[in-house]
Amino acid sequence: MTFIKTTEQDSKYNHLEKMSVKELLANINKEDKTVPLAVEKALPQIEILTAQIVNKLQKGGRLFYLGAGTSGRLGVVDASECPPTFGVSYDLVVGIIAGGDIAIRKAVEFAEDSTNQGWLDLQENNITNKDVVVGIAASGTTPYVIAALEKCNKNNIVTGCIACNKNSPLGKVAQFPIEVVVGPEFVTGSSRMKAGTAQKLVLNMLSTATMIQLGKIKGNKMVDMQLSNNKLLERGQKMLAKELNIDQNVAANLLEQFGNVRNAIKNYKK
Repeated sequence: MTFIKTTEQDSKYNHLEKMSVKELLANINKEDKTVPLAVEKALPQIEILTAQIVNKLQKGGRLFYLGAGTSGRLGVVDASECPPTFGVSYDLVVGIIAGGDIAIRKAVEFAEDSTNQGWLDLQENNITNKDVVVGIAASGTTPYVIAALEKCNKNNIVTGCIACNKNSPLGKVAQFPIEVVVGPEFVTGSSRMKAGTAQKLVLNMLSTATMIQLGKIKGNKMVDMQLSNNKLLERGQKMLAKELNIDQNVAANLLEQFGNVRNAIKNYKK
């Protein structure tokens, strides 16, 4: 099949510098509206990869996100939000970005072009065939990610990907590819826009659906969340008060005693 890098195709909008702020915002919003529809078309692929992730994590494995630039940052963000949201350990979902943690804030030149560093970065985290690795690359052509997934395949490690071009090199390497084709960007080649939004939506789906399947949500509540600030403490108190039909002050004492909402519900005695 022919590979066409639609993420790099020329924008259908021109002379952006001549547009008013109102026109710019309206047109960006118009393009953004197409992203959820593109994600919807990829739901069967997302479901398949999610099932693989759940299976591995249920058996004691971990989930790795691997990417460069915007894609890498999005993976790091999703991974870093899992412990406070779902009360899991920080090494259950791991985000790795080309160039290391410094690349989260500042671009590291040519880091994405390395064909061996991705695998080395995974090895630093003691990757095994119990784990699953999801490569993230809008173009689907990032050497850092592709080469790492090739190594994973050779070592019987389950691989998936999130790309925004159809039939990309990354999509062909990944065992369980997700390809969300969002088309040309508003600013030509600026894949931090629609492609980045699509990747974020898919990452939300992968991690949230996985954690729900692992039992980290009760009803629709984050009963395992880390109570790391006053806002979350108050939220936890309200959850308990409603669930157990008790006063919020009593709920506060229970949280202090048992550490989180789930344990407080489990150990509550009238």
